[in-house]
Amino acid sequence: MKAVRRIYSIPYTLWLLLFVIAPVLLIIYQSFFDMNGQFTLENYQIYFTSGTYLAMTFNSVWYAFLITAVTLLISYPTAYFLTKLKHKQLWLMLVILPTWVNLLLKAYAFIGIFSVHGTVNQFLGFIGIGSQQILFTDFSFLFVAAYIELPFMIMPIFNVLEEMNPSLISASRDLGANNTETFRRVIFPLSLNGVKSGVQAVFIPSLSLFMLTRLIGGNRVITLGTAIEQHFLVTQNWGMGSTIGVVLIVAMVAVMLLTGEKRKGGRIK
Repeated sequence: MKAVRRIYSIPYTLWLLLFVIAPVLLIIYQSFFDMNGQFTLENYQIYFTSGTYLAMTFNSVWYAFLITAVTLLISYPTAYFLTKLKHKQLWLMLVILPTWVNLLLKAYAFIGIFSVHGTVNQFLGFIGIGSQQILFTDFSFLFVAAYIELPFMIMPIFNVLEEMNPSLISASRDLGANNTETFRRVIFPLSLNGVKSGVQAVFIPSLSLFMLTRLIGGNRVITLGTAIEQHFLVTQNWGMGSTIGVVLIVAMVAVMLLTGEKRKGGRIK
């Protein structure tokens, strides 16, 4: 059986080596070279001493936090409500359906919705408010980013809530707890693993957004993802772009460690 398992693991191992580990090692390697191909530590020195890059880092973390918070506030009650529906699988499929549409197509769709002559402004004009600048604002960026990330937060929370033992909730109510106390003391603590998985699935990609910052935010929202795109495609400073990529990788690993399951004494806490 062990031999069979090893054979089955070969494709996954090759995929991991070629498309995960190798690219990360190449980025780390490239970060130690300047535009002339000379080995240097200057890229890291510039990054950690530059107010511009530090501001980008703060913006990336801040906007990723806002996107995650907005997504969580919407996703948790949505997932909880879905578990109570009769045809929950059908509704869940409708939640997942937008992920089948290409990200670029969704971005252009929202450009049409939020533009000066778009659907939202037409409605605002109809009710007498008048046309507003919605596109290229922080609101439009957060709204679209949260919309795109919603399914990735709803799914893990829904799965945890769906697999929760109903007898625990019944026992809580039998012991005199009301709905609020049952949720606070039983349901929410038992669903934290789903919340942590959802935070990982949303916060980590949100750290490196660059397409939405350009198309929806109008480059008003400058993040590390935007800086990486500029260094690789415009300035051709691959060393600096790789350095920022290394910082993002470290940040993502830190988020995974902070939100991962902690083991103590051989048991998961």
